[in-house]
Formats: sequence, C-alpha cells, structure tokens
Amino acid sequence: MSRQALIAGGGIGALAAALACARAGWQTRVYEQAPVFSEVGAGIQLGPNSTRVLQAWGLGNALESVASFPERLVVKDALDGRELGRLRLGQRCLERYGSPYATVHRADLHGLLLEACAASGAVDLRLDARVRAFTETDTAVQLEWPDGKCVEGDALIGADGLWSQVRAKLLGDGPARLTGHLAYRALQVQADLPESQRSQQVSVWLGPMLHVVRYPVRGGALLNTVVFVHGAPRGDVEDWDQSALAVDLQSALAGTCASLREMVESVGQWRLWTLNDRSPVTSPGQMALGRVALLGDAAHPMRPYMAQGAGMAIEDAAELARCLGTVERGTVDVPLALRRYALNRWERSARVQRRAQRNGEVFHATGLMRWGRDLSMNLLGERLLDVPWLYGMPKATRLGVSAS
Repeated sequence: MSRQALIAGGGIGALAAALACARAGWQTRVYEQAPVFSEVGAGIQLGPNSTRVLQAWGLGNALESVASFPERLVVKDALDGRELGRLRLGQRCLERYGSPYATVHRADLHGLLLEACAASGAVDLRLDARVRAFTETDTAVQLEWPDGKCVEGDALIGADGLWSQVRAKLLGDGPARLTGHLAYRALQVQADLPESQRSQQVSVWLGPMLHVVRYPVRGGALLNTVVFVHGAPRGDVEDWDQSALAVDLQSALAGTCASLREMVESVGQWRLWTLNDRSPVTSPGQMALGRVALLGDAAHPMRPYMAQGAGMAIEDAAELARCLGTVERGTVDVPLALRRYALNRWERSARVQRRAQRNGEVFHATGLMRWGRDLSMNLLGERLLDVPWLYGMPKATRLGVSAS
C-alpha cells in the first residue's frame, strides 16, 4: 500500500510537491483553503536550476508552450539610462547549464502543475480545506478539521506560504517580518504598446532606493513590469494584493531618466505588494521535525532579488520526493527521510536568502556602494551577473540520484 502525503497549500510549491511525491510513488492529498485553485496575475523568472527540474518531470513541452525564453538580461542605470552590464541567456544557458532561463506568468506555471497533478492519478485535490491543527503519533500525522473529523497520513508537508499555519504550529516562531520594501506590479499586452515600449528581453534599471524589472511572459504576448521601492506598508500586511495609486509610484521615481518614467506612466493599472520575509534558515530543524516538513515560502520566504522564490520551492519538491522515495523502497522511515530532506536543503536555501537580501542592498545602493557596483559591472560584465553556483547541476543529479 502506498504511503500518504498530506500537503497544506495549493500554490506553486504545494502542487510541485504533490507532483514530485506522486512521481516517487506516494499517494498525495492537497488541501487548499480557497474555493478554487488559482494564482494572482504576475510574472516570475525561472532560472536553469528550476527549469531543469520541470523538464525532468516531463513538463518541458508544457512550459515551452506558455513561457518566454529571453535571449539576454540588460542592466541599466535608472538615473541616466546608460547600460551597466548584460548577461546572455537563451542558447548560452542551454549550453552552459543544460536547461533554459524562462519567464512565465504565475497562473500559467500554476496551471501546468495543476494539470500534471490531476493527470497523475495519485494526487487528490481538495478545496475549501484550511489546515489549522495537526497532531503527530509514532506512526502517523493527523489533520484536524473544525467539524471534528480527522484525516491521517504518513507525512505532512507545510507548503502554505508566507503566513503558514503549519509553520506556526510546528515552530511557533512568530509572523514574517516587514522588509520596508514595496513592489508595484503590472501586466501589459505588448501588441497595444508602441514599438519602442515592447521587449523580449529581461531589463533591469537600478536606482537609489529602488529598481525596476521588466520581461515578457505568455510567449511574449504580455509584458510584466515590477517596480521595487522603499516605503511604508499600506493596509493589512497579509493583504498582499492591493490597489495602488499611480501617483505614488511616479513620486517614488522622481529623478529617474525620462525613458523609464515614460515606460512606467504607460501602465494603466498597478497592483501593490508589501514585501515580507524571514531571517535565513539556521538549521535543518527549521525545515522538518518528526513527520512534518516545510517547503517553499513556508520554510524560507525571501526577498525577490534573486528571482528564486518559485525556483527554491521547485527544488525543495524535487529533494523531498527523492528522500521520500527511500521510504517507499523500505530503506528508511518517514522522520529520517524528512530529516534528510531538511539537511540537504537548509544551507542552500539560507544561502539564497542571504544573497537575495544582499542583492537588494546592492541594487538600491547610494553613494560609494553605487559607484563601486557600477564600476564592477562595467569591468566584469557576465562574470558578475551570472550565478553558476545556483544555476549549475547539483551534485545529487550528477551522481544519478535525481528526484525524477
């Protein structure tokens, strides 16, 4: 009889975990608190480290049908518009890392994972089911519902995001923290834009206390723009999808170059996110205890300045499945398998968290740090912008122990 994995959450990390566990031979139940499975409209970047996993799961063609694959990343100065550096993506990523660099609409990535879960025959998808409490025994973990009913499984995976209820009960370490940063996001139809505003590359503008990122999604049909600025939170910090006034954003961009301001002013509607994170993971015990493990933002929420939120969740899912597969083969028990998962993930996750925080400081630098950043980028170019320790083939895969 197959082992049972209970997964709290219904986002990208939760569905990636469900699919990976199904591929490892586990029966999986996904509990999503919302009445429908959905993702808020925004773009995300997927480095070769995460597209490699999706390809291993047989989702390469599905990703190719919905994503964009930019040929380059170009970094500019937000104040005067001059180019600071560039990184070749496209074919170079394929040659160097064996998998592509993709930009994709969150809803499209979520949709292809949801479809793959449904097609697996081993994933039971439940809606209107918020995990609030659980208990653990020597042989199982139980979820408790308000009506008094319980469901039992061999392992519980908390993939319920930044405000994880599973984490709150497992670790009791308080809520996520405010970063002091805001993210304004927008999507535009490229065909509706003047030729000068259209783009099929990743563009980044760095300025004092802010930066702007723009890239195509949905096969290039849409253009995703994100403006990160320092500022006080608006409204409830847990209400992460809010209406935002364009005048606030224009005020934050005062002093930037005319072309950047014109680009931002061309956007008709913005949404506002208050950014939160946690301190980097410091031990495997922060990712798994007993029969309960945390994954994605529930385990290691991070600032978006490495574009690795989804990537780390996908990597987590692959490693989780690899470790749980040893249980299915009778090699180890569930707590030990989850302990191995945490041991294999916590240091890398913490490294990305630290790097993302540092990147925010560098991107938004003023004074001498800004001068040094620009000089380094001009001198080093791709060597500074590339991240081989992140994008390269992990050791486990090199040894043929991949999660697929």
